[in-house]
Amino acid sequence: MLVTGGPIRRKRCCMNQGVWTVIYPGKDIEKAKALFTGLLGAEPYADTPYYVGYKVAGQDIGLDPNGHKMGMTGPAAYYNVTDITRTLNELLDAGAQLVQEARDVGGGKLVASVKDPDDNMIGLIQMPA
Repeated sequence: MLVTGGPIRRKRCCMNQGVWTVIYPGKDIEKAKALFTGLLGAEPYADTPYYVGYKVAGQDIGLDPNGHKMGMTGPAAYYNVTDITRTLNELLDAGAQLVQEARDVGGGKLVASVKDPDDNMIGLIQMPA
């Protein structure tokens, strides 16, 4: 705890850069891709069997055909952080449940996810340095 003469504030370990990515699980990736291409008015920048990604107004919208298998029950917001390991540990210490350990999904980009006490998915992303 950090006392500054006012309210007690907990010092945060890592820089949170906000939500830049929202990922939707999709059992039928081709139908989901057609829907999101129409909705977003853009073609995907990534179109692979394991991930389809769109960039719209600085936001990354992703479709994950394996999301349901990995515990996703709906869309998940992914927070960009500077230190995914420390942030993940901080969330676990605060009572979150681990869904996915930090893993490299290509090019040095790391992702991890937890569920909060109300069973909401929280995603973390650390971009390569």
